[in-house]
Amino acid sequence: MRGLDGKGVLVAGASRGIGHAAARRFLEEGSRVFICARHAEGVEEAVHELAALGEAGGVACDVGDAADVERMIGAADAFLGGIDVLAGNAGIAWQEDFLDITLEHWDTILDTNLRGMFLVAQGVARRMVARGRGGSIVLMSSTNAYEGEVGYAHYNASKGAITMLTRTMAVELGRHAIRVNALCPGKIATPLQAVAEDAEYTARYVRERIPLGRSGTVEEVAAAYAFLASDEATFITGEMLVVDGGQLAM
Repeated sequence: MRGLDGKGVLVAGASRGIGHAAARRFLEEGSRVFICARHAEGVEEAVHELAALGEAGGVACDVGDAADVERMIGAADAFLGGIDVLAGNAGIAWQEDFLDITLEHWDTILDTNLRGMFLVAQGVARRMVARGRGGSIVLMSSTNAYEGEVGYAHYNASKGAITMLTRTMAVELGRHAIRVNALCPGKIATPLQAVAEDAEYTARYVRERIPLGRSGTVEEVAAAYAFLASDEATFITGEMLVVDGGQLAM
């Protein structure tokens, strides 16, 4: 991709899965990468692996905690010499019936998926504006922002909100040359999916609902992150890039 070599990239939620694949992809593109995730051990292991590909660092961070986010962004800014790109990937999910969702469970998912992404994106955007060189922010939404999936009312609500947060940020930050977009993956083979679903359910789902007949890979979503952050997408902002093998077309 053009324009990623030498850029400072913060990947929030990158100890495994899509975020980890995105960090790898940005390093392969010549970027410098700083990651965060909730657990220090996971961050240390991920950074050790990523450092074999290029300049990589990271810290543990609870993205739902404002003070922790500010500390993390400060560390990322110092390590990278300025944040050019944010890949806001942190997110959690589990399945339970709407009537059984407790307030604690609702708050837990919204604190990470929505409050956390707001805090990280706002903190990074403020530094981008102060720096005066523009930038690119790519948040993680989902095809669940467009269609309700049974058992995921809290997750669906968080991803629908990310869609509107993305569009509003794009409108407000465009004058600062900051582009804001979101990714909407469908069924992707990740550790999160493996925990939430059994193999029989996933096989039936992809057979019946995905025209390409398979789950996506984390590398395919990572490529979409890189595209939206790159100079190949300099006139794209406020958009939701769906990566779903044709699922929403059905």
